[in-house]
Amino acid sequence: MKILLTNDDGIYAEGIYLLYEQLKKIGEVIVVAPDSERSAVGHGITLSRPIWYKNVKRKQKAFGYGISGTPADCVKFAIGVLLKVKPDVVVSGINLGPNDGCSVFYSGTVAGAREGALLGIPSIAISLDTFINPDYTFAAKFGAKITKHVYKNTLPKGTFLNVNVPNIKSLKIRGIKATRQCTVPIHGSFRKKKDPNLKDYYWMTGKVPTQKNNDKIDTYALGNNYVTITPIKSDSTDYDYLKEVESLRL
Repeated sequence: MKILLTNDDGIYAEGIYLLYEQLKKIGEVIVVAPDSERSAVGHGITLSRPIWYKNVKRKQKAFGYGISGTPADCVKFAIGVLLKVKPDVVVSGINLGPNDGCSVFYSGTVAGAREGALLGIPSIAISLDTFINPDYTFAAKFGAKITKHVYKNTLPKGTFLNVNVPNIKSLKIRGIKATRQCTVPIHGSFRKKKDPNLKDYYWMTGKVPTQKNNDKIDTYALGNNYVTITPIKSDSTDYDYLKEVESLRL
């Protein structure tokens, strides 16, 4: 099994290294990730400037390729330039911070998996539900387990898996839930502050949607200490409403 591994926290992040350590036990791993952090870049690609890459070592050993572009660029560049054949699976992560709910639209980590799906490769995004004191141990092991499963069983064309893992000890995880995506907006307010020159500036803030007792939705199941697996389609067409659009007389 040939695994392409990327992320949006950058090739020097702790999460990608610990996931690499587990994935290399089950297959050949090629790491192609941004050369620095590219969090929340969404599915952006680089068109207005060149892309550079460099060989990266970690712990005095060859680790992978650092790319000057976005996570989506990394997947495209890996397949278009660095690899002779397509990988069997694309894995993106482990992200520092959850990518549940509406975060899938903003996340570079999710975009890395979506790009793989668009290119016809079974793909997985993996994120850890914390921004402080991360423990990637269980998430990395689970990432390898689900990668092996996806390789053996594949995925529908254009569909990828978005996986979110609680940042708790494995014994406290209540189980694994197949969930749908929460659509409640996360970022909805701005804090007004003043810079040293007394000029106003704004800092985007937000809060997690109010907790509900609904473990069928990723945000709430994750908050209840479940690992969540949400299948996401790359095709965003609203087929139910498409017929209405076709009937419009404009």
